[in-house]
Amino acid sequence: MSIAPLFTGPFLEQAGPDFVSARLGQEFVRAEVGAEPVRDLLTWSALNSLLSTHQLAAPQLRLFRDGAQVPISRYSRMDELTDRQVLLPDALYRELRAGASLVLDSIDHLHPPIAAAADDLMRLVRELVQVNLYLVWGEHQGFDTHWDDHDTVIVQLAGSKYWTVHGPGRRFPMKVDTDHDHRPPESVVWQGTLSPGDIIHVPRGWWHAVRGTGEMSMHLTFGFTRRTGIDWARWIVEQLYAEELFRQDLPRFAEPEQRREHEDELVRTLTKVISVHRPADFLAARDRRFPRRPEINLPWPVRFEAPDDQAIVEVTALLELAVEPADPADPAAAEVVRVSVAGKTFRFASVMAPMLRLLASERSMTVARLRAGSGDLDPTRFATALELLLQQHLVVLRGVG
Repeated sequence: MSIAPLFTGPFLEQAGPDFVSARLGQEFVRAEVGAEPVRDLLTWSALNSLLSTHQLAAPQLRLFRDGAQVPISRYSRMDELTDRQVLLPDALYRELRAGASLVLDSIDHLHPPIAAAADDLMRLVRELVQVNLYLVWGEHQGFDTHWDDHDTVIVQLAGSKYWTVHGPGRRFPMKVDTDHDHRPPESVVWQGTLSPGDIIHVPRGWWHAVRGTGEMSMHLTFGFTRRTGIDWARWIVEQLYAEELFRQDLPRFAEPEQRREHEDELVRTLTKVISVHRPADFLAARDRRFPRRPEINLPWPVRFEAPDDQAIVEVTALLELAVEPADPADPAAAEVVRVSVAGKTFRFASVMAPMLRLLASERSMTVARLRAGSGDLDPTRFATALELLLQQHLVVLRGVG
């Protein structure tokens, strides 16, 4: 099933073209995209299948009621064969009827439509995203008023939930911080009921409370941690390992004048390193290491058979697939093209350049479309090139077998 882009599509249309440049992490944002774009993200049939066929237990699956975690022994048991917790359906139903909230972490690793939505959001915000599911019946409040140490985007899938959003008690608080003793402001930024297809962005550190409306509520929380000046400073420290002066012991027992000279030289060297490793360099280096979605795509990378023309070829890189000429210093530069993804660089014959650039620009297309845009590759060499890309996990095939 193909899911149309949610965040770079209808959400961004309503949030505005300045969402990532001016509003992300800075203000509360609400969009009403309607129930249809979110309908197929998670159906009841799909959820029941996940809960029935995966051995889900704490800490990935938990129940909460009135701000406290429900003991896992009340809705699961230890399986004798696997020595793992397994859900007890009747006990789970009982806890949910009594108002417990079900929380399933990292559901994007379990369900492809949600993984596709997470990928879409990652390309928008250029950060890793984790998606958690929240399900509740009744009016209970699963969690007390709180703030999160990461940015969130909430997508209401079914039912309704009432939200009260305050501003930050401390601007840009962090998980590791010097001050955790801040309180929610008395003012309310927004309060109201989310219905299917409503999407809100709650920035890091903004206090909020959520409670049921008396009916069922199912929503997804897409969470991501954006890079800060602290992250850049940590990266600067990593660059200092290349400086012999910073690997030396501090001259604790030297004469005062010698210690001052060493300190001054440390400051000069640090300033030099900072001047050539700017925040933009840090972000670019991080983008180059941004991972690929670890999706298994058997059997083609092991035993290749030419797929149908209408099968879909999709790039595995979550961000851009960087296709570049070879290093001019390489004696074979004219015959080679480089592809960089997830911190790795691959070298391919330059005859594959049109094919690779088409994949980089469109990300997903039919086999027929890719073959037509692959330049001088005849059908046999095209099949060989596609097999090679599959073996290196640079692409996956969809809509076959």
